[in-house]
Order: sequence, then C-alpha cells, then structure tokens
Amino acid sequence: MSCSSQVKSISYLRANAAEMLMQVSKQRRPLVITQNGEAKAVLQDIASFEETRETLALLKILALGSQDVDAGRIEPATDVVARLRSKRA
Repeated sequence: MSCSSQVKSISYLRANAAEMLMQVSKQRRPLVITQNGEAKAVLQDIASFEETRETLALLKILALGSQDVDAGRIEPATDVVARLRSKRA
C-alpha cells in the first residue's frame, strides 16, 4: 500500500479534522500527518489499530516460541499432553 496518496499536513488536519476522521474510518487506510514537511504521525482507524496490535501480539508469541526452540527449551508433545491430562484428572 502506498502511503504517498494519504499524506496531509497538520494544518490541513486541524482545519478538516472531522472529515479526515470519517475518511480514515471509512476507507480503513492510514493517514500520514506531516509537520514542516516531515512525516510526524499516522492517523489510523481504531479497527485497523486493534487488528495490528493483535497481529503483533501473535508475532511476538511466535518469536518467543522460536527462541525457546533455538535455546533447546522444548518437550515432546506427548509429554505435555500427558501432564495436562494428569492435572485435569
């Protein structure tokens, strides 16, 4: 996705905040906010933000699991299942 078509200045955002919020929410595309010609912030609808956070959380879990495998902190699945069944019984 190209961000260049979704770039607005902070002064434009100030003057058109309600319209920009509606646009970002409707299109579900982030809006880059510039200040003095430099990108400074991103305006994103809440649903996309929450999806991104969930995705990052899952990626972090995968990365931690990969680190455990690399460090040798693993157990056979049959041992784990047996331990969980014994706790439940």
